[in-house]
Amino acid sequence: MKQITKSTKPVSEKQIKREWHLVNMAKERLGRVTNEIANLLQGKRKTTYAPYIDSGDYVVIINAKKVTLSGKKTDTKVYSYYSGYPGGLKKVSFKELIEKKPEEVIRHAVSGMLPKNKLRDRRLARLFIFADEHHPYEDKLKK
Repeated sequence: MKQITKSTKPVSEKQIKREWHLVNMAKERLGRVTNEIANLLQGKRKTTYAPYIDSGDYVVIINAKKVTLSGKKTDTKVYSYYSGYPGGLKKVSFKELIEKKPEEVIRHAVSGMLPKNKLRDRRLARLFIFADEHHPYEDKLKK
């Protein structure tokens, strides 16, 4: 009796079709939405998903200034950066960072939810974040 095996063929970079998604962060919780954004950047909802292939989509985020956190995290959350030199530890609160660079808050959260591998930088390059609702990608988004 012959055994019939079905094989799946891997998808090449040329066969990947990338879509554009618009995410409005107005009055959304940071952790809830960034999980969905990370899944879109990885391409996890596609049938051709493989963890070693970068098959994700483009994501445009608007209203980054209006993102919220749950509980008292707005007052207590602190982002720290270390330069590697003595005295190089910098601490910035969430309130200060959301006023100066609201894009960095979302980029930091999404980056933490992506796998730590060689595809991470390519996936983050397809993430476009804007503080207000104006962006130059209107023509690329589906109506």
